[in-house]
Amino acid sequence: MDDEPRLISKIQKKGDRAAADTLIRRYYDEIYRYIRRQITDKDAAMDLTQEVFLSALRAVSRFDGKQAGFRTWLYKIATDKTVDHFRSRAVRRRRVLAAEELELPDEADFTRRIEQADLAERVTRYVNALSAETQAIFRLKSYGGHTFAEIAALLSVPESSVKSKYYRLLRALRKEFGNDWD
Repeated sequence: MDDEPRLISKIQKKGDRAAADTLIRRYYDEIYRYIRRQITDKDAAMDLTQEVFLSALRAVSRFDGKQAGFRTWLYKIATDKTVDHFRSRAVRRRRVLAAEELELPDEADFTRRIEQADLAERVTRYVNALSAETQAIFRLKSYGGHTFAEIAALLSVPESSVKSKYYRLLRALRKEFGNDWD
């Protein structure tokens, strides 16, 4: 990653496509996995990942490596796009499990996976109703595996605020979903 600042500089100064391609290839799979953990539809996750990189390339001229690393900046864009995605479709779409996506060896496993999918959908709906900042904290911690310090840097909020909002949300989820949550 030592060449990352050089690549970014080439993109900013010359619009270097090869440098842009190198950065996209470096982070594409990671950002896709982050989004895919949150969005069950593979095609929608791929589309959203494309949007993240298009937005990043459009805004790379304003990227400042002194404020955050490029990877961190991409996660911020991905989180914002994911929150926007759920907001835009929250009212009009209800997820349906595609039978062909389920590789189920037996009935007990099938039942368990359906229950997990149902809980995940209910939790997603619950989280989608929260503020954008709380959603971002939850998504970055739960799906992105970021530390509280990284999330605080990404969102430009104190780490203590990130922790308190995250743990407050966990308590609310336990209260809302009871035994299903644990």
